[in-house]
Amino acid sequence: MQFKETLTVAVDALRANKLRAILTSIGVIIGSASIVLVVTVALTSQKFVISQIEAMGSNLVWVELVKRPGKTQPLSHELSLGDLEAVRNTIPSLTASAGFTDIPMVVVVNGQERPVSLIGVTEGYQAIRRLVVTRGRYFDAGDMAGRGKVCLITQELAVRAFGLENPIGQNLHVGDLIFTVIGVFHERASTYGISEIQKETVIIPFMLMKYFTGDEHLGTLQAQAGSPDDVSMVERRVSEILHSRHPPEAEWNVQTLIGILSAARKISLGLTIMLVVIAFIALLISGVGIMNIMLVTVRERTREIGIRKAIGAPRDDILAQFLIEAFLISGGGAVTGILIGLAIPVGVQQLLPGNLRVPISTASVIVAFLVSSLTGLFFGWLPANQAAKLDPVESLRYE
Repeated sequence: MQFKETLTVAVDALRANKLRAILTSIGVIIGSASIVLVVTVALTSQKFVISQIEAMGSNLVWVELVKRPGKTQPLSHELSLGDLEAVRNTIPSLTASAGFTDIPMVVVVNGQERPVSLIGVTEGYQAIRRLVVTRGRYFDAGDMAGRGKVCLITQELAVRAFGLENPIGQNLHVGDLIFTVIGVFHERASTYGISEIQKETVIIPFMLMKYFTGDEHLGTLQAQAGSPDDVSMVERRVSEILHSRHPPEAEWNVQTLIGILSAARKISLGLTIMLVVIAFIALLISGVGIMNIMLVTVRERTREIGIRKAIGAPRDDILAQFLIEAFLISGGGAVTGILIGLAIPVGVQQLLPGNLRVPISTASVIVAFLVSSLTGLFFGWLPANQAAKLDPVESLRYE
């Protein structure tokens, strides 16, 4: 019998038992949809987590002085603008560098004091922290030189302090000083308070921080490498520069995002593998279901098989017929499951934040189809082989 005829016989057999075929394919549908959804969710969560970590600064190296509890640090240990300038001039692979000092402060809102985070920043801070100015402008060279008491505030603080009024040009009482608001900003990707920028934050030029701290020392020095491959070199060179400019007993905590990003990727990979294994278990169970149904089908169609063999159908045709039936059940279930697995992320996309996109993995679609189809063929082989081996004389006697 030609392949076309074998395919026709297999399709007719499935049509004769539509409900059985549909129920058998449900397990494959669930397994295929699970694989696509699991990989999609894993990629989306990994992308989200990594974007939140990178929001603190891509390829960033930052340095803080190690302070011992109960021990006063000499001023010669403190980070300075000279250290920042030395880092800028000595390491050519940097794309940006900056420093800042942050302290808790209060602002006067509607006659009441409200706690805020006050941050004094140097040039390069906006580029490193990827700040987006939504109203007004950022600091210019004159502002950075401390020629005027100006500040930028977060959107949350703007609403709290000025309500629906335009905050640009308004005065803000910070401690004992009055600053003019020249801009409103937010982080490009929220860090949920794990960085120095909080919901209600005021940033001012670093030269104005001496009015609050009494000195011009940096709390944190930041350097941004040009590529991930340069981070280790930048980390090493920053340490060398600081040790050459400060006493030997001074200690600094030099950190990068490489370790955190690596840990996040490993955790995401581990969760993905675990969830994919669960999806494969679902496919395994559906494969066992396919085998059971096919064995029942072979038993029910024993006389049919005997008749076909008696009129000359070779063993390969019988084997091919039942394998095709198993493939149609598993392959059809795989296609349906994949479509469901793709439709759900597309529908959910409308409910997600605007900056978060759900990536569709082509590999997961291919893997889901191949694994599901191969599962059907693998578990369909035993009943198909059993049908092909039936003796025609005994089959015709079967009631």
